[in-house]
Amino acid sequence: MAAAVCASSGSASAEVPPLSVYGGLPNLEEVEISPDGGKLAIIVTNGEERSVMVRDAAEGGKVITVLRVGQTKLRDIKWAGSDHLLVTASATTMVFALSGPKREYWKTFDYDIVTKKQTFLMKDAPGTMNVVLTPPTVRFIDGTPHAFVEGVYFVDRMGRNTLYRINLKTGATKMASASGLEGTDSWLVSPEGEPLAQSVYDEEKGAWSLMLKSGGTWSTVEKSASRTGSLGLEGLGRDGHSALVWMRDPKDEDKLVLREFSPQGGSTEVPQGGAFDQLVHAPGDGALLGGYALVGDERRYTFFDPKDQANWDALRATIPDEQPILASWSDDRRKIVVFVDSAALGPAYALYDADAGTLRWLGGTYVGLTLDGISEVQSIKYKAADGLVISGYLTLPKDREAKNLPLVVLPHGGPMVRDTLGFDWWSQALASRGYAVLQPNFRGSDGFGPDFIRAGYGQWGKAMQTDLSAGVRGLARGGIIDPKRVCIVGASYGGYAALAGATLDQGVYRCAASVAGPSDLPRMLIDNNHLQDSTNNSTLRYWLRFMGADGVKDPDLAAISPARLADKVAIPVLLIHGKDDTVVPYVQSTLMADALKKAGKPVELVTLTGEDHWLSRGATRQQMLNAVVGFLEKNNPPN
Repeated sequence: MAAAVCASSGSASAEVPPLSVYGGLPNLEEVEISPDGGKLAIIVTNGEERSVMVRDAAEGGKVITVLRVGQTKLRDIKWAGSDHLLVTASATTMVFALSGPKREYWKTFDYDIVTKKQTFLMKDAPGTMNVVLTPPTVRFIDGTPHAFVEGVYFVDRMGRNTLYRINLKTGATKMASASGLEGTDSWLVSPEGEPLAQSVYDEEKGAWSLMLKSGGTWSTVEKSASRTGSLGLEGLGRDGHSALVWMRDPKDEDKLVLREFSPQGGSTEVPQGGAFDQLVHAPGDGALLGGYALVGDERRYTFFDPKDQANWDALRATIPDEQPILASWSDDRRKIVVFVDSAALGPAYALYDADAGTLRWLGGTYVGLTLDGISEVQSIKYKAADGLVISGYLTLPKDREAKNLPLVVLPHGGPMVRDTLGFDWWSQALASRGYAVLQPNFRGSDGFGPDFIRAGYGQWGKAMQTDLSAGVRGLARGGIIDPKRVCIVGASYGGYAALAGATLDQGVYRCAASVAGPSDLPRMLIDNNHLQDSTNNSTLRYWLRFMGADGVKDPDLAAISPARLADKVAIPVLLIHGKDDTVVPYVQSTLMADALKKAGKPVELVTLTGEDHWLSRGATRQQMLNAVVGFLEKNNPPN
């Protein structure tokens, strides 16, 4: 590990950027190019409030219109032809006469950029909520743009996922097919605008099935046991008329293969499909064009059509030292918007013109971010206590020698996701204050193969936790960090890991900060699943597999629940939680705070009013960052 880290030059120190540079919302959140390549739709913010700006795609092109939405949480924008934008937003709320806690509900409206008129989709659909379950699919029927929306239709007072067809010219709304089945969880629409497939999942039995429509008749073409969730649908296949599904390998349930199912019968495995992390579909008809995979730290795109591959390779050649991510492209695939997630230069959007062979920068994601505010990020590897190789990323503060540095361990959420080599606003903010930051991809993280995921089963608070402290010890042995000046900070699962660092892996950390972290695992599972001790629920089965318990009453859960181990805490603890969190309920932090106070331990609870699990609002995201930095500077001064 030490060999991978070079000492920073001790030249004159640059001015430290204000935390607002990192803590506010990105100033460019999304860029979508129109089907004809002539316009750009851009979600812009001033760090807190959002707008959708539409401008001519040409260099120096004029602004066509600006739609100001304030603090609305925008989740998606999508072109429907060249004059309509489908804008999807969400809000956390309770619905009258609907059972259960607050939920995050999505709504979509059509914005006509010519007339400037906004029209909410689903507003005229009888017997349904005027919400959407996913961003719409766009199809053209007789030259007119239509939005296909998955909505909620009530049958015997129970909501069913039902597909609706909305004419964006007239606003006419109708069911595209009969109401979904009791277990329907997703739909697929053909390029001609006809329902093609639906995914159906039986929660109690843990059984998934695929239904395809052929000749006006629905039939079940595939079934599979899937105890931990639906297999769903991944879009259209290479021919544009088959249904794609990531299937579990019958010999290894953690290994996936990508299969195309034809309405005429039979299925085919997509070459290299199992290796893709994400799929790439045609911007017009939705046919599968290729995929994306993260191989080590390299982002690789593979396209089936040599012309598409040549275009992408030519784009890459314009920025050989960077690894662009495909954001959107025109229907002819000749104009491509990319997101360049540069660890060295900061994130930015750019537009590539395949005909001209040129790439033009559209703008940096964070206004006010300069090279002086970006710290070096390095890939590292180290061995866990049992010898398993763990990879991760180390961010080093600028203008400081990589020796005896204070360290913040920043584990990711999930836990079955991963950190990547790119610009991370949280790590960069902490590094700007003088801290080295370690982001370990501990066992159970995604992207390192099924065996690595399996190694995380049953390891909450155990080996998944000591994988973090093994990284601390490796950095200490190399002399890079001071082992007496280490704190742990994280959000979601990372927040749990921070609390576990204070209760289950003691003697490593000087302080711990948890953002929306679970603290009482039995209570969280019950609250999120409305169950007492049932395993007839895919989400519950998924979590129990990672937590290593047989049910919510299993004593093993209490043994790894920080709120039930508060008497063991010997370091200051900071708890931060959004009041509107629908993933990890706010009560998880109040339970922890109460337990620590009862045990006479130092604790501070910061409530983010109106904030969800994902820190979607600028003001509360900034409030979180200010609180964490203030807590670290008090309990683990960087100088």
